[in-house]
Formats: sequence, C-alpha cells, structure tokens
Amino acid sequence: MEFDNPLRRQVFSLPDLIREQYKDLEPKIRETLSTPEIYSIQRIVLTGCGDSYAAVYGMRYAFEELTGIRTEVVQTIELSRHYNKKYLGYAPNNPLVIAVSNSGKVARLGEAIDRVNKYGAFSLGITGDPESPVGTKSKRIVRMEIPKFESAPGTRTYLVSLLALLLIAIRIGEVKGKFTMDTAKAYRKDILAQADALEDTLPAMDTEALKTAKTWKDFPAFDFIGSGMDYATAWFGTAKVFEATGAFAASVNTEEWLHLNFFMRDNERIGTVVVISKDNPALSRAKEVIAYARELGRPLMVITDGDEADFNVPAVYCKVPKTELSFCGLLTQFTPLCLLMGYIQIMIGERSGRGCEGPWSFSKGAACVRSSEIIIL
Repeated sequence: MEFDNPLRRQVFSLPDLIREQYKDLEPKIRETLSTPEIYSIQRIVLTGCGDSYAAVYGMRYAFEELTGIRTEVVQTIELSRHYNKKYLGYAPNNPLVIAVSNSGKVARLGEAIDRVNKYGAFSLGITGDPESPVGTKSKRIVRMEIPKFESAPGTRTYLVSLLALLLIAIRIGEVKGKFTMDTAKAYRKDILAQADALEDTLPAMDTEALKTAKTWKDFPAFDFIGSGMDYATAWFGTAKVFEATGAFAASVNTEEWLHLNFFMRDNERIGTVVVISKDNPALSRAKEVIAYARELGRPLMVITDGDEADFNVPAVYCKVPKTELSFCGLLTQFTPLCLLMGYIQIMIGERSGRGCEGPWSFSKGAACVRSSEIIIL
C-alpha cells in the first residue's frame, strides 16, 4: 500500500487490540477495589503525562457521569509540587488518585504518588510495568499487558489506557448502584462493539487521511479544536504532530478558538481539525467555529460521528463510530489523527521524536522525564 507506515499499522491493529485487552482488563478491574473501598470514595483525582494526560482528561467526564463522584484532572507536576495537601487524606483513603503511565517510569508521576500517599490518599496505578516506580509506589495497580508491536508514536498504549479508565468508572458506578448490572453489561457490550465498528469505518477513514495528507504535508502548523471529552482527542492530535512530524501545533477549546487562535496568520497553511461528537453539548458552538474557519480559508477536517449534512460546510469529514454510551467514542475517535500524521511523517521523511539525536539527544531513552530530582513536599 502506498505510504504505508508504522502509525497506520498500529491503527489497523486496534480492533483486535480492543477485543484482547477487554478480555484481559475487565476481570482484573473487578478485583482491584473492594466494595467497602469503592463505597468510601468521596472524590477522584486523575493524573498522567503526555498521552496519559489526554486519556485522563477525556475520561474525567465518564467518571463523573458513571460514578456520581466529583472528579478532577490534575497535571502531574501540579499534583506533586503545588496541590494543596489539605485536599489529600481529608478522609480515610481519600481522594482516590488514579495515575496512568504505560512505562510507569516517569519521575514526576512517581513523585506525585509518593506525595499523595504521604498525606493519606489512596493511589491506584495503571501501568504496564509492575516493577516501575508507578507499579511499586501505588497502593493498588491495574497492569496493562499490551502485546509488543512495531514502534510508533503512542497509539495502542493510548487506547488501552482509555479502556482501563472506562472499565474502572463502570465498575465503580455498578458497585455504588448508580445503574443496574444489566446496564453495566450493556456499557461493556458497547465497548466491545467498538472493535467491529472501527473495522467497518477504517477503510473510509484511511482513504480520507491519505488524501488529506497529500494536501497538508507541507503545512508548517496545525490547529486542533474541541470541548468536553472531545478536547482530549484534540489535545492528543497536537501530541501526534509533535511526535511524528515536529511541526508547530496548538490545541484549544471550542470557545477559546474564537477568542485567540483564529487571529493566526497564513490561514491557508494551517491544517485545522475540529473534533465534535453529535451529542456534545457544545455542538452548536462547534458548528459556528467550523463556519468561521471556512470563512478564513482554513484547510479544514471535521472528525465526527455525524455526517457532512449535519454541518453543511465544505470540509474533509472523517466519520468515526457512533456509540450507545458516549464515552466509548473516545476509544476510536482519535484514530483518524494517527492515520493523518503517520502519512505526513512518511511523506516528509521525518523520524519519530527526531530520532532523539542532535539537539534532541537529551531525550534518548526518555531520560529527560525519567531522570529527574525527586522532591516530596
């Protein structure tokens, strides 16, 4: 296939990965927290770096809706160095702090776990390495066992992080009686349905991504727009630009775009992506943004579970699977962005992370995030 690349191959592996990882994670998560522990949770804090930050940001809304528990997303350095300690350990095992890292070796995340433990919070790590700092410092862990695959900017790991978080939210809500066991079963069934739905929609997505990449490959900048849980996908898109191509990129919420980002020059050379689900409460504002972006002459892609007719504005439309439980959409919504950036990367001959060479050599082996002074405040 013309311009085939590692990111594309990772994306096409995702339907089977959903099926495999559901079978692995769902029974593990049932055993991770006891019923008394779940009932004691008064507040939830989610944290992570890089792709993991996007995952926790998007799933925050699932936790609040499914568990009925106030949930906040705190960036890792904020949690480890700045978060007010009076909000840690104010009640036994509270808040529940869920820290996500596939490698588990990010210094700042280990530092944050040490700090929340010090003040009496309940730490739960989601990691692929139980011997890592995240694995050994967390009071409980959910181990992600993701089969090895060809290296590419995080795609498979991102999906599994989202899946683990969603299954935890469903489990907590089920135990707390926020919905019936039958409803919980339907939610889990919808997760598995994403595998089939993604298989069905990938060919059309792939075609649109390749066509768009051929037009956008020489653009110096990209702009990603979304709100609510859709903003997590927009943020993730920015990360893939940096990792795969090294171009300039920004992510912004739907409202702020019309306060700030639309002022940028050279509109015709800014690849602009709007992420919008049809059941997003900000749908009307997103439609306005799409119309204004078109008026500016921005090259425009819309990632949606709707149809072009829902927006009535000329653009590239990448249709992603529609879900019964809206939060399940996050499991597949990001895939067009990986396809797009994978194609652009190979077309311009760029290496992931600039190969960690030259000025970027300090990042080799992720040293810049793994080797850092630990301070427990």
